[in-house]
Amino acid sequence: MSPVIFEVVTPERKILREEVENVIAPGTEGYLGVLPGHTPLLTTLKPGVVSYRRVGGETEKLACSGGFMEAGPGRVVILGDTAEPAPEIDIERARRARQRAEQRLRERPPGLDVARAEAALLRSLARLKAAGAD
Repeated sequence: MSPVIFEVVTPERKILREEVENVIAPGTEGYLGVLPGHTPLLTTLKPGVVSYRRVGGETEKLACSGGFMEAGPGRVVILGDTAEPAPEIDIERARRARQRAEQRLRERPPGLDVARAEAALLRSLARLKAAGAD
């Protein structure tokens, strides 16, 4: 079967454009996989890990903080709020972000925006998982 063109774009930059065998992404209703020949689909993404297998190669990962994914028979495009390939993730920074978010959620200081703290925790966990440091 023909490979799929996979693109990941954020407001800051184009993260990648490659031919891949498959893509697995964190949809808001759960993780979903896309193979060549996929029926057209448009879905929202939640923070999590996107994995993809390069043609004849290894499986790669990137952290995504949410956005949209459009899939079709020969192409998958992720328009992400943010996205970081695993090799670019600063593991110590992600660990500190996780600790800060956990502390804020545990202590619940006055005026805490709980949804924002929970989102920060999910983003840091996705970054750590993508980097293999969870």
